[in-house]
Amino acid sequence: MIEIVEKNRTYEVEITDVLSDGKGVAKIDGYPLFVNNAVTGDRLKVTVTKTNKNYGFAKNDEIIIPSPYRAKPECSCFSKCGGCDFMHIDYAYQLELKKNFVKSNMSRIGGISENEYEFEGIIPANSIYAYRNKAQFPVGKNGRKTVCGFYSKRSHEIVACDNCLIQSDDINRAVELVLEYADENRVSVYDERTHKGILRHVYIRRSNSGDALMAVIVTNTEKSLPNEDKLTEKLKQLKNIKSIIQNINTKKTNLVLGDKNRVIWGDEYIKTTIGELEFKISAHSFFQVNGEQTEKLYQKALEYAAPDGDTVFDLYCGAGSISLFLAKRAKKVIGVEIVESAVENAKENAAMNGISNAEFYAGDCTEVVGKLIADGVSADVVVVDPPRKGCSEELLKFISDISPKRLVYVSCNSATLARDAAILKNYGYNLKKLCAVDMFPNSGHTESAAKFEYEGK
Repeated sequence: MIEIVEKNRTYEVEITDVLSDGKGVAKIDGYPLFVNNAVTGDRLKVTVTKTNKNYGFAKNDEIIIPSPYRAKPECSCFSKCGGCDFMHIDYAYQLELKKNFVKSNMSRIGGISENEYEFEGIIPANSIYAYRNKAQFPVGKNGRKTVCGFYSKRSHEIVACDNCLIQSDDINRAVELVLEYADENRVSVYDERTHKGILRHVYIRRSNSGDALMAVIVTNTEKSLPNEDKLTEKLKQLKNIKSIIQNINTKKTNLVLGDKNRVIWGDEYIKTTIGELEFKISAHSFFQVNGEQTEKLYQKALEYAAPDGDTVFDLYCGAGSISLFLAKRAKKVIGVEIVESAVENAKENAAMNGISNAEFYAGDCTEVVGKLIADGVSADVVVVDPPRKGCSEELLKFISDISPKRLVYVSCNSATLARDAAILKNYGYNLKKLCAVDMFPNSGHTESAAKFEYEGK
């Protein structure tokens, strides 16, 4: 007799799988239950919190027998904030899960079986803590005390976190100093319900070497911060502070940054390195958050592109980080990006590194590249590094019309990569190699690099 799973009832279950958001999967007579803070192999006592027709959710009440893959979370905020979904999982097993996510998406969503391409596994991180070079913390109040932290899952309730373990010590210290300044100078905190209050977010950027730090204070006003000389005095306790910026965001929006910046002290940017290349980073610059793993990802993209003597189109080029890696071996690299300020950064970065065989254009990819092709420019290799939503089918068709020999696709979302791989296959571009890179230890997110070659429709 099949048991009907009931809300608020307690069950004893075994976890058979883990999802990318850190939830474990258990089944009662074939009915899936998604359980928080669970690992494959756990034997748990759970209480059902919600039921749907085809699946339900449950909270983890008690670990009866722990999984051999279970680890003790080092962070006191784990399971409260919406950050590190995998901190309760042994790192070696985290890597196994991420490999399986990428391969599974490719077969389930892309319809491409593993025997059709070479899967090169996952490149692990040397450090699973203190690896991030950027922190964005919403600001709130705990009684009279100003606090920073993360939003709890599926809410805008701030979970205070005094010492985020995936950030470096100097980033955590910079946040602490800003909060001290706010309390000592009675700086009001933004309330998104009333749209009143000054301090919205504390946003810290750090060079990969650790020699430079930028503090960005996001405010709901264009006026100067109260006693902002006191803020500068506080932050100058940090020997590597190079820049203190006020970012103005007066809109009713979930976006962290507004359009306007004002330098309170120091420079408009800091410099960082990836490998031998140096880059300027401003408050608005997109830059990968894990410098060590970024270099590994870009080296893999360079290996797949094999651009020796070739012309390369780098679409979604941002501030030119991948473009400049490719330029070391390519005949010429042409980067295209719709954000004009990023293109200006890319040009500056090329000049700063003495690279003369890279050109950058601002605008829609299809329009810019269409004009270049009309002027007689062609590409042997195309590289794309799109946002999480992946590429539009229009762009993928456009790439097939360009007819490059190779396409390298850098992805932060293997689900949309798999979807796009299926579309590319219809245009004659077959997946040849795929490699995952663990850019975000202790979370379920994975970066990937994929190599496609044209083999005919």
